[in-house]
Amino acid sequence: MSFENLKLIEPILRALKTEGYTTPTPIQEQAIPIILEHKDLLGCAQTGTGKTAAFAIPILQLLYQDRLQHKEQKTIKAIILTPTRELAIQIGESFAAYGKHTGLKHLVIFGGVSQNPQTDALRRGVDILVATPGRLLDLMNQRFVHLEHIKMLVLDEADRMLDMGFVHDVKKVIAKVPAKRQTLFFSATMPNEIQQLANSILRNPEKVEVTPVSSTADTIQQSLFYVEKSDKRSLLIHLLKDRTIKTALVFTRTKHGADKVVKDLTRVGITAEAIHGNKSQNARQRALTNFKNRTTRVLIATDIAARGIDIDELTHVINYELPNIPETYVHRIGRTGRAGASGIAFSFCDEEEIDFLKDIHKLIAKAIPVNEEHPYPMSPTLVAKKMEPGKNGSAQQRPPRSSGHRDGKRRFGGNRTGGNPSGGNRSGGNRSDGNRR
Repeated sequence: MSFENLKLIEPILRALKTEGYTTPTPIQEQAIPIILEHKDLLGCAQTGTGKTAAFAIPILQLLYQDRLQHKEQKTIKAIILTPTRELAIQIGESFAAYGKHTGLKHLVIFGGVSQNPQTDALRRGVDILVATPGRLLDLMNQRFVHLEHIKMLVLDEADRMLDMGFVHDVKKVIAKVPAKRQTLFFSATMPNEIQQLANSILRNPEKVEVTPVSSTADTIQQSLFYVEKSDKRSLLIHLLKDRTIKTALVFTRTKHGADKVVKDLTRVGITAEAIHGNKSQNARQRALTNFKNRTTRVLIATDIAARGIDIDELTHVINYELPNIPETYVHRIGRTGRAGASGIAFSFCDEEEIDFLKDIHKLIAKAIPVNEEHPYPMSPTLVAKKMEPGKNGSAQQRPPRSSGHRDGKRRFGGNRTGGNPSGGNRSGGNRSDGNRR
């Protein structure tokens, strides 16, 4: 299957060719024809599956064809709601890339920055608006944004918007959008609240589900390191001495923990920056840009703040602290091994986190292979006591040896091998200050 088989128009095919994309991912192959038929869509897809292109490409095509027929003024005809600034920017980049030959105008709006450039662009007229809920409501209340001409509404990362407390803002926006519209609804997970929201706004939707959240990509080489909490810093530095680790995205559970890891790495000469909700919008975007262009080798992130991170050649994800929500583990490690590329995920587990590990094993229905060859092993007696055989997939594991200072880890490259536009970044976590708009 190629993009030509999806009945895409020449301006979009030309843009995709320029981007180097020839073969659609499964969600693109399934979703694009449904959307082109003007049907509502309920999409549930794991990170790295190409979700953003799955809705951006057909939206551009439908609006392009509509404009050829009606020659309307530049009024907002499509709106994409998304939870964070970072993700909004990346969705905007996708519309710019795929729509470069269509003549359609898009705009990204979010809070935390001056609204003047955004309102100036709105006055000039846009076709597609990508927005975070808070700033959108602000500009609607100031009458800079009018939604009476909306033909397409996209709710992206619906589960994260629920987690971050945006659901009421989203409902306020939906109330202002014409009832006669096409609605596209995307979520990594489908808890009851999200399913109820989807049921309330979708009309006879087609459902597309690609790789359930409980599974981890086969292209990701996973390793587990049992380690005392006090030794995690030393273990991280030990691993990063391996220069084949070109880029590493390191996850912590807290903002304070992220800042502490940055200080520890910087102290030993490893370039690192943190991205979390206490950072200003500009600081977060600067850290992300530095990481993408490899000025910064290691990016330390909390789950919500990492939501908009989309790095084509991210080689390693490191769980410095295991998440307390097992689905979050799947979302975290899905940042590498994207679109068919290979990747490596290291996870540190201390005594307090063994219960989290059991939940992860239960969700993914397999045990993460244990790396026993590192200088900072946890007491094997303690591990054996905590990991009860036969529970949650842990029986397959052996406790780590109490010695072993050589680096016996296998390394796998993470360069991108496929030519697919990958969009939509997911990670779990709770509401984080600074992301509201």
